[in-house]
Amino acid sequence: MSQLAWRKSSYSAHPQDDCVEVAANPNGPVLYRESDRPGEIARARPHTWSAFLDCVKAGSYDSVNTR
Repeated sequence: MSQLAWRKSSYSAHPQDDCVEVAANPNGPVLYRESDRPGEIARARPHTWSAFLDCVKAGSYDSVNTR
C-alpha cells in the first residue's frame, strides 16, 4: 500500500499537524489513517465513508470532545 497517494485534510494548517489522511482506492474500500500512525490503515465502504463525510460537513460531530 506504499504506492497509495495519501491526502491530508485541507483544515490541517501545517504539514506536521496530526490529521486524518485518505487514499483513493479505485478497486476497493476507502482507506484512511491517522497521520501520526501511518502503519495503521482502516477501511470503509464508499457509501459509509460518504455518509460520514456528510455528517462531518453538517456539523454533527462539532460538539464531540476528543480529549
